[in-house]
Amino acid sequence: MGSTSTDLLKLTRPVNSIMVGFAVVVGVAVTSPLAVFSVSAALGFLTGFFISSYSMVVNDYYDLEVDKINTPHRPLASGRITPRIAAAYAAILLILGIAAALPVGRDNLIIAATFAAVAWIYNAWGKKQMLLGNMMVAASVAIPYIYGGAAVGNADSLILWFLALTSFLAATGREVVKTISDTEGDEVRGVRSIARVHGGRAAALVGAMLFLGAVVSTALPVLFRETGMLFAGLILIPDALFIYAAAKVLQDSSGVNALKIKKLTLIGMVIGMFMFIIGGVYRG
Repeated sequence: MGSTSTDLLKLTRPVNSIMVGFAVVVGVAVTSPLAVFSVSAALGFLTGFFISSYSMVVNDYYDLEVDKINTPHRPLASGRITPRIAAAYAAILLILGIAAALPVGRDNLIIAATFAAVAWIYNAWGKKQMLLGNMMVAASVAIPYIYGGAAVGNADSLILWFLALTSFLAATGREVVKTISDTEGDEVRGVRSIARVHGGRAAALVGAMLFLGAVVSTALPVLFRETGMLFAGLILIPDALFIYAAAKVLQDSSGVNALKIKKLTLIGMVIGMFMFIIGGVYRG
């Protein structure tokens, strides 16, 4: 029983799901810093966590044959969890996520349902659609920020949308680069990734351009006077990481290096979230 519980937890990729829940709280903090301790923020965290967990289980369900090659240690790929149990587990997680969104408001319920629908469509169909699939994953990274802003009545805040844009560009680049290391498994499921169709070098070039696009987008909050010079200075830290990542992936477009870039850009995205929080709090 203990082993089964552990494997069910692993299916949700808890670190990733906690980060999605935290992204909702970041959306709250960027627009309404004092509201991070509100009930809406807490429910938002739970919505992000549960729907992200649902999407992770759905991902493993559809990627079963791919994971047997790429990540055979995963609970489903190894046979420790059956597809039937995984499907039931995903349904429970989805219900919990929607239930957490219900008390927050209509807009948040719509966003949560959209987030869940995008996750399913991506895994069932979108993953095979080259750059479109990568963008669907990136949209799921950006949506939690908008959800957080909506939870406290500030979904129209410009700095929130700039954060979502930066996250979307960075996450799309990260997904494109990640496909370089997944070509063998992707071939099994017929995934038409940029790396598989056009080669690792092409994927590296597209990924690098998206990383640099994310860097450029971090200047928008300053140009539109949504934040001040403190943010302008601090955001240079993650910007430097993404510029470095762009240079390194262009220099070496191998699968091994792609995995290193994937980890590096995740660090850059986390640091960037905190910089946007500071920018939202200190706007002078």
